[in-house]
Amino acid sequence: MIRFYDLDFCKLEIHHNYMIAVMKEGIVVSATNNSILIKIAEKHFKKTPFVYITHRIHSYSVDPIVYIKTGEVHNLLGFAVVSKNPMQEIQTKYERSFFKKEFRRFDDIESALSWKDELIEKHQSKKTHTDEEKKGIN
Repeated sequence: MIRFYDLDFCKLEIHHNYMIAVMKEGIVVSATNNSILIKIAEKHFKKTPFVYITHRIHSYSVDPIVYIKTGEVHNLLGFAVVSKNPMQEIQTKYERSFFKKEFRRFDDIESALSWKDELIEKHQSKKTHTDEEKKGIN
């Protein structure tokens, strides 16, 4: 782990190419909260592609409009929801409709991290291929 934040609305771990948020019980993830998370992501990831993982341990609400703004973070490759709660499947489908990048739900952190690795690898492969095309290499 690179850095840990204990904010009034969540606990946040920053790693090399991902962040894990655990929201606090009963909060509403609002545009204000989201803007704080975006600023932290921009500070730590600058040009590094990364994945956001939310570990939904506690019960809380999300204003789905935050996904629109979050989706504008240029180097954010995907959004993972980790929860064993079956109701999260329905919630995740609804939230996904507001987010125009990769968005998946997982039962455990390990699965989310494997998916994160796949997204990063796919991005790196695509970037390498694009760089080669710009240089005229086929």
